[in-house]
Amino acid sequence: MLTAETRAFLAELTGAPPRRSELWLEALTHGSLGEAATYERLEFLGDRVLGLAIAEWLHERGRMDEGSLSQRLNALVSGFTCAEVAREIGLPPHLRLGKQARDDGGHDSDNILGDCVEALLGALFVERGWDAARALVRRLWADHLAAGKGETKHPKAALQEWAAGNKRKAPVYAVLAREGPDHALSFTVEVAVKGVGEARASGGSKQEAETLAAKAFMKAFG
Repeated sequence: MLTAETRAFLAELTGAPPRRSELWLEALTHGSLGEAATYERLEFLGDRVLGLAIAEWLHERGRMDEGSLSQRLNALVSGFTCAEVAREIGLPPHLRLGKQARDDGGHDSDNILGDCVEALLGALFVERGWDAARALVRRLWADHLAAGKGETKHPKAALQEWAAGNKRKAPVYAVLAREGPDHALSFTVEVAVKGVGEARASGGSKQEAETLAAKAFMKAFG
């Protein structure tokens, strides 16, 4: 069952208490917990809901050409942006992870956080329909759209495209160090592209360190 804290979180997030607890529980459950119902099916649905909501929004905002629309869409629906949204709404404490995933830092994983945000959109679509899901996307993504995300490429996206364009394997990120107290953590991350080189950077979060490492790599090798 949903905890009282998670029910309150979902009610505040979506504007009404969850009616089907099992649906929302599924949206928050990672496969590492060993339960039959995990967020994967709802993530599949939520990914499509998010894509359509953002595509419609961009289309109505102006007469950008197809290439510009695609670039902005890809940036706004990316796993990185979804993970940023997850952190902004305070999702991490409500994730249901197995011990190994928790020990591996699953509560701060871009992949898990991004997938769970999409699963929540899928759950909202199933429970309350398109209008409710569309309204939530517009509320949660408003600052990202207004900030011009996708008008210029994010360093991680730029590195990914650079590697593909130079017929190299995808960049691999590794956390080398996690230091300091919980309120002032510092992460050191290395990014490597096989056959090219590596770059390191530190930041106050894993994603910030990855971004800075990608930027350092592009400065050195791009």
